[in-house]
Amino acid sequence: MVTIKDVAKLAGVSIATVSRTLSKPESVAESTRKTVMAAVQKSGYVTNSLASNFRRRRTNNVVVLVPDISNPFFAAVIQGIEFKAAEAGYRILLGDTQQSREREQAYVQLVPQRQADGLICLGQDMPLEQEPNGKQPEAAFPVVMACEYAGPLKVPSVVINNTRAAREMMEYLLSLGHKRIGYINGPQGSSLCAQRLSGYQEALTAAGLPVKPALIEEGDYSLATGYAATRRLLKQRSKPTALFCASDEMAIGAMHAARDLGLDIPGELSIAGFDDIDAAAYCYPPLTTVRQPRSEIGQMAMALMLESLADEPTLPRQVILPHQLVVRASTAAV
Repeated sequence: MVTIKDVAKLAGVSIATVSRTLSKPESVAESTRKTVMAAVQKSGYVTNSLASNFRRRRTNNVVVLVPDISNPFFAAVIQGIEFKAAEAGYRILLGDTQQSREREQAYVQLVPQRQADGLICLGQDMPLEQEPNGKQPEAAFPVVMACEYAGPLKVPSVVINNTRAAREMMEYLLSLGHKRIGYINGPQGSSLCAQRLSGYQEALTAAGLPVKPALIEEGDYSLATGYAATRRLLKQRSKPTALFCASDEMAIGAMHAARDLGLDIPGELSIAGFDDIDAAAYCYPPLTTVRQPRSEIGQMAMALMLESLADEPTLPRQVILPHQLVVRASTAAV
């Protein structure tokens, strides 16, 4: 997101001059005013005063940013958003960012360009630049984070308790007698991945077991990275007897890797996932996982957006929805 500092740099004036031009244009020279306003227009800078204008001029469109539309986890979340939006007479503009900052910013700009009223972000990154002083940004238009809560952001968010969910799955695997449990995490930099890793570590520590870095791998939630990470883990001399994956897609990839290596699931290797996507119940064997209320996450995200647009907040800024441990046939006692 463009900041007032960017405008000042583009115009070749101080931040104070830009601020004065926008708040009291009569107090600056006409030539300076024209230079600053040209920089504002060129940069796409949005002043805080636009927030009040958004309440008066509506498009009834909301942009939904998705980091990877091919990830099946997001399908039910988007359906939930669509359902709640349609009830309120809103349309969804779906932006598949493909984890590209440039594509993300192109979709974000639809809001200040008055093609949409607000932004729901399903990815791990807050699509707003930090303030020059390092403080978290205050959006000039309604923004809601869904599935992810990255630090003390000044926007509403909808999440589950990822640390507790991961710890509960680990406690279940430990209760089956597993002591050497591998973990395939999502990408670094994601707060939810950090939280799930914390749950994995907490459960081992509470059970009096060491946290071994050699048993922790990283993927990107995909089938391919789950497959590759599992191959690496199973090449170790002392192999894990169970694997916990931070997404169901990685867990399904792990199943394929284990079978390719001739291992029986769950006889020789238990595998658990996270999310409870539709395929989890139909893969072989059916996958033990953590169920996220995906449709409810989407509906709540849109409810928070509608409250922000109406400027009548009644819901908490961070909504934590319940998760559920779903035990299926991919896990068994040692």
